[in-house]
Amino acid sequence: MANKPAPDATRRSERSRRAIFDAALVLVGEVGYDKLTIEGIASRAGVGKQTIYRWWPSKAAVLLDAFTADADEDYAKGLPDTGDLAADLKFVLRATADEFNDPAFQAPYRALAVAGAGDEELSRTFVGRLLEPGIRVYVERLRAAQEAGEVAADVDVRVAAEMVLSPFSQRWLMRTGPLTYEFVDTLVDQVLRGLRPRG
Repeated sequence: MANKPAPDATRRSERSRRAIFDAALVLVGEVGYDKLTIEGIASRAGVGKQTIYRWWPSKAAVLLDAFTADADEDYAKGLPDTGDLAADLKFVLRATADEFNDPAFQAPYRALAVAGAGDEELSRTFVGRLLEPGIRVYVERLRAAQEAGEVAADVDVRVAAEMVLSPFSQRWLMRTGPLTYEFVDTLVDQVLRGLRPRG
């Protein structure tokens, strides 16, 4: 009788990890961050709560890892570069507006933003893992535009990236207005008006 291969612990762990991520992201949308618990995540994921505590110290850590699990892969693609900076920024920001308007995205992001406001370590981790890489891809695209002569040579491209992203984030986070394609297009046009070479 042939010997059965031993179960692949790595594959089992990855399945459990993915189930935990999925459970955390769904539950935070259903019950909110305040009522989110490790026990609830474990129950929804079909794992023991000790499995979660073995990998994460808190529900915030679980949610952060779940929310940023695919971020590196997304950012590795960078921003499109068709040679038309305005069109490229509008394309990406319109897609981002669609994402930010999706309730499945909103719930964990808002929960992490609120939790991070009272937890400096969580906030720094969130910024380092999600926000900084996001800003970096805009900086790289703006630098390419600067080298191509679309952006003035004396522009600080890091500040320019924040000029594009900060009003977008502020409007969404504080709900000062809807994230629409019209808003995104206007934002890009007005920011780029100040970045173009003079003369």
